[in-house]
Amino acid sequence: MSAKEIAVKIGSISLKAAGSIAILLFLLSLTDLPYNAYHWLGTSNSKLRKKPDVIVLLGGSGMPSPDGFIRCYYASEAAKQFPNAEIIIALPLNENDSNAQLKMMAHELIIRGIDSTKIRYEALGFNTHTQAENIAAMHGVLKKLKTVVIITSPEHMYRSVRSFKRVGYTSVGGVPAFEKPIDKEKVQDTQKSKDKRVKSLELRYNIWSYLHYELLVSKEIFAILYYKLKGWI
Repeated sequence: MSAKEIAVKIGSISLKAAGSIAILLFLLSLTDLPYNAYHWLGTSNSKLRKKPDVIVLLGGSGMPSPDGFIRCYYASEAAKQFPNAEIIIALPLNENDSNAQLKMMAHELIIRGIDSTKIRYEALGFNTHTQAENIAAMHGVLKKLKTVVIITSPEHMYRSVRSFKRVGYTSVGGVPAFEKPIDKEKVQDTQKSKDKRVKSLELRYNIWSYLHYELLVSKEIFAILYYKLKGWI
């Protein structure tokens, strides 16, 4: 078999494999498995057993971004619930805008009623592992006495909690920043309605949402495996 024929065969096999995977992902999007996996990543390792001393707001995509705003919302709610906790915003410095994004996140908390004197920053970590290490260094030997609650995206919660436990914190929980969808009754058609509402939420919304969850979960599984191989969780 010539090199050209081998290349054609490999290409054909790859194309068939890609097609099979695409079909499988589509079929999975017709079930609740993608959301259940997404929800599991956000809740399975995040139960908070006592009041936190520290609220860690992981910056995610930075500011302004939907991800950043929703995390700030949850962080401000946690800060109101636990007013004695210090707040640490962890977001890498951007060479182009210095600490502007950190300040924007802090501003978002402040306009929601959070005391600015309670806010600290961790701007040197460049991933979840190094952010956890740097925050642990802030607390030194006291880290084992600190209870930490992490604010981050649901798919990122499992790895975040495990990362903080790995660097020495013994009491770590989380508040996953789940989106809050509108009530389906407001968009779905009913027998009595005569307007142009959606006839099938599954076809119009759920399939695309679940495909998105599949992408998030798949990406996070690879990240978790990488962290395990590195010994970071």
